Amino acid sequence: MAFTGSVARIEAGGYRAEVAEVGAGLAGLWHDDVAVTVEMPAGELPPKSTGAVLMPWPNRIRDGHYSFDGAGYQLALTEPAQRNASHGFAKWARWNATERSASAVTMAHDLVPQTGYPFEVRLQITYSVAAETGLTVSVTATNTGSGAAPFGAGFHPYLDLGNEELDGVELLIPAATVLDTDERQIPVGRSDVTGTPFDLRQSRPIGSLRLDHGYADLVGSTAVVRSARRQAELRWDAAFGYLQVFTPPFVTPGRNAVAIEPMSCPANAFNSGEGLVRLEPGATWLGEWGIRLLG
Repeated sequence: MAFTGSVARIEAGGYRAEVAEVGAGLAGLWHDDVAVTVEMPAGELPPKSTGAVLMPWPNRIRDGHYSFDGAGYQLALTEPAQRNASHGFAKWARWNATERSASAVTMAHDLVPQTGYPFEVRLQITYSVAAETGLTVSVTATNTGSGAAPFGAGFHPYLDLGNEELDGVELLIPAATVLDTDERQIPVGRSDVTGTPFDLRQSRPIGSLRLDHGYADLVGSTAVVRSARRQAELRWDAAFGYLQVFTPPFVTPGRNAVAIEPMSCPANAFNSGEGLVRLEPGATWLGEWGIRLLG
C-alpha cells in the first residue's frame, strides 16, 4: 500500500494535479508534465510535509497545551525535541473522495472528538484545475458538534526549483511584518520588515537569505517565485492572513524548492488567540488559495 493511499488525478488546460487519499494533500502539480510543486513520493512519508493539509491547526502549539472556554487540553507532542504539537492531525487520516470530474475532486473527512481536541468538525477540500487559473483549492470546515470549537487551517505546497540554486531565486512576499520567534519557533512578537533582509514586498533575489519565518500584516494576496525557468504565483483569499515561508537546503536530495504556506493563523494561535477561528455549532469557515504559472 502506498503511503499516500489512492491518488486522484485531475487535468485541464495543460495542468495536472494529483491528490492523496491520506491527508487529502497535494501529491503534485504539473504543467505540460513539468513539475510546478514537489510531489509526494508514494513509498515514504512526504518529505518536510510537502503538500500537506494542516488542520485543525497549522504550525506549532507550545507544549501541545491550550485552554478553550475555560477548559485545558493536552495534545500529543509530535515535535518532541521542541515540545510542540505540530501541524494538526488531518494529514494522517484517510479522506473520502465525495465528488469527481475530469478537472476537479472533492475530499471530505470528519474530525472525531479525541484526546486534546474533543470537537466535531467536518472538513471538505475541493481541488480543481483550469487553463487560466491553474490550481484552485477551496476549503470548508463545519462545526457538526454541540459546542464551539477552536480551528485553524494551513497548507504546505513547495514550489519546485529542480536543481536551480536558491541564491538566484527571486521572491515577492507581500507582508509588512515578520514574526519573531523563540528557540522553539513559537512567536513572541513581530517586527517591521522595512530596511531588513526580510523585506520582500518588491521582488528580489534572496541571495544568502534562508527562511523559516512567519509573515503577517499582509499587504497583498499573491506571492511570486521567479527562477531562471519560470514564474509561479501563489494566491490566497482573506481567510488566510498569514504566510510561512521556508527555504530548506534541499527538499529532497539535489532538489530545491520554496514553500509558501497560506495559514489562517500563526503558530501557537490556540494559546495566543491571534487569528484563531471560533467555530460555533453549525458554523462554517471558508477559505481558498491556488497556484498558477505566470510564464
